[in-house]
Amino acid sequence: MSIEFYFRIIGMLVMAFIGGAWGSDVSRSLDPQERFKYLAIFGLMGSLVGLILMPYITTRPARGIRSLLGRLAAETLFAALVGLIVGLLIAALLAFPLSLLPAPFGSILPFVGVVVFSYFGVSLFVMRQGDIMGLISAMSGRSAGESGASSSWTNLNRNILLDTSVIIDGRVRDVARAGFLPGTLLIPRFVLNELQYVADSADGLRRARGRRGMETVAELQKLPNVLVRISDINVEGVREVDEKLIVLAKQMKCPVLTNDYNLNRVAELQGVTILNINELTNAVKSVVLPGEVMRLNVIQEGKEYGQGVGYLDDGTMVVVENGKDVIGEYVEVTISKVLQTAAGRMIFGRVDEGKYGKRKN
Repeated sequence: MSIEFYFRIIGMLVMAFIGGAWGSDVSRSLDPQERFKYLAIFGLMGSLVGLILMPYITTRPARGIRSLLGRLAAETLFAALVGLIVGLLIAALLAFPLSLLPAPFGSILPFVGVVVFSYFGVSLFVMRQGDIMGLISAMSGRSAGESGASSSWTNLNRNILLDTSVIIDGRVRDVARAGFLPGTLLIPRFVLNELQYVADSADGLRRARGRRGMETVAELQKLPNVLVRISDINVEGVREVDEKLIVLAKQMKCPVLTNDYNLNRVAELQGVTILNINELTNAVKSVVLPGEVMRLNVIQEGKEYGQGVGYLDDGTMVVVENGKDVIGEYVEVTISKVLQTAAGRMIFGRVDEGKYGKRKN
């Protein structure tokens, strides 16, 4: 049984007692039989009210506060707590002078001061949380440098929301293992639900992709240097997973890790920071310039007559003119053209026919 059920029972008993006592007071001047009727009616009404309303004044507000706190970033919670402490300290220092004022100000203003200074303390520190975290990070970095260690508050408390597509892709596991994702990888429950839906699909390909995503999450959780947190945070009134991620990213002030082009564009238009795995892949590819000579293994024929195809270490395909005659050999290829497209890079080169001659017919 849930905790809400127990609160309903407690509320029913308490309100039945209060209703019975009220009915007893109302019917005090009546005879005992009529008085018992009033007591029973008011008691039943009180128990009904307690049974219905108790969750709305106990568990439901507590659940809402818990959900709100779960959506807040750790930096925001820390800044709010520090601001509240500072506001209470200022109010405590001013409480005694304010209490010496003539009535009724001496009894009212100390309480008003607590409320006002607490509010302004929390508001000010939350608004300037970036500067405060930067100051703490700089101070901790300086002390860590003096002790020979390295630590950063910002990195340790940074949340990164993971999209379904990037989990299914699987490359996030290797990027995280290499240490290029400092902070906590946050996977909302609704992303896992979508992943499970894909894994349970009747289509074989979709089912395989969903299961690969589940394996990626399990492997991420096993990595010793990666913090992974599965959270029940949700966005009310929004059904699409991509829209929920964008709203959460704006509320928590954290980036979204994805390789979905549409999510990338929509999030950028709304001012959300996006970490795109595909852009990272293109950024770390080796730089090749026209006129550069490289040693390449030509492994197969190209689409056009006389062409050969080889691959760089990062997997980039190189189309080699006159490369058909040197398939299976390591040859020196002169890069003639590099084209950057939305799908990736296309590199064209050619071998020196005079140097290698025709090896195959």
